[in-house]
Amino acid sequence: MSASRTVERASAQEKDALARTFVTLCEIESPTGRESPVADAIRAALGELGLEVYEDATMAQTGADCGNLLCRIPGPEGARTIMICAHMDTVPLVDAVEVECVDGVFKNRRNAILGADNKAAVAILIQLARRFAREQPPAGLELLLTTSEETGLRGASAFDVASLQAEFGYAFDHASPIGELILAAPSYYQVTAEFRGRPAHAGICPEDGRSAIVAAGRAIAQLELGRIDEQTTANIGTIEGGTATNVVAELCTVDAEVRSLDDSVAAARVQQMVDTFGWAASEVDLDVDTKVHQQFQAYRIEQSHPAVAVAAGALSDCGVDPIFRSTGGGSDANAFAAKGFSCLNMANGTEANHTPNEQVSVAALERMLDVALCLLGRAAEV
Repeated sequence: MSASRTVERASAQEKDALARTFVTLCEIESPTGRESPVADAIRAALGELGLEVYEDATMAQTGADCGNLLCRIPGPEGARTIMICAHMDTVPLVDAVEVECVDGVFKNRRNAILGADNKAAVAILIQLARRFAREQPPAGLELLLTTSEETGLRGASAFDVASLQAEFGYAFDHASPIGELILAAPSYYQVTAEFRGRPAHAGICPEDGRSAIVAAGRAIAQLELGRIDEQTTANIGTIEGGTATNVVAELCTVDAEVRSLDDSVAAARVQQMVDTFGWAASEVDLDVDTKVHQQFQAYRIEQSHPAVAVAAGALSDCGVDPIFRSTGGGSDANAFAAKGFSCLNMANGTEANHTPNEQVSVAALERMLDVALCLLGRAAEV
């Protein structure tokens, strides 16, 4: 019998504990930069199990009020080790989180995010620790909890992957049905253009002015936006400028982004955007200052990679057909890939993340725990 099939699935008691942990975590506010309350709760939960938790010194790099957390649980001698990752931060909250379970689905009864992104995964990691603190896992396990994921993967980017013993890892951080394995994710560039013109009275001497808003509008009209091709997207996110209807606008700031599964394509699109902003500024005879920041870089993981084989096998063990996908979003897996560490992003069944409609079903939480348990078994045999 394969090692994966000898791993006991989650018991009713473990499932109940998972649900309670999930609710507790969601109701601890941890927007990016203020992760320490949930980090303290995680450290306490693992400490009660007799496990040691290491916190790195990345706060100065990330802006978070705590570091990334790492917990190791050794496997049998000679067994491979895998890493499973979740991030502790959420997007900003506009209201408190009060979790309710309606018809088997966890939601926030208030008009705000639930926090299942990514606390559904954090709860699963804690439950894995509870299991394997009392019995040796079939493979070594490293549990990594990162900070500042929602604002550019800063925690994972600052983390020293050389400190890992794992051969490869997993991020449970894709808000789609369980079974989807993310083999490719994009490069993501942020572009900010600040147009600086000349103010003038709009009714008395408009010809003396140079409108920053007009320049921004001309640039945007020339840009190809939306879905460019199967791998590439571009978007104008915000425009801010002007002071009053009777003043020719002196300043206008445009925030944009470009994403592509091909980094060279993304870089070329960014340069085209920068050139267009410069052209528009010259047309209106004003200045523009354009800044480009790459938040994360594209990666691909081959379907033949052992991490993918392990995940596909674990899903099959749980009666789920693996589905191989690419995505337009980023995750900590991007940051690890950029450092040469292979990490597969796996869908965890959460829905409508970053919105007040965010939810996750009890069934999805429980199934993902079983998948995680089977990952350890499969890792021991592949």
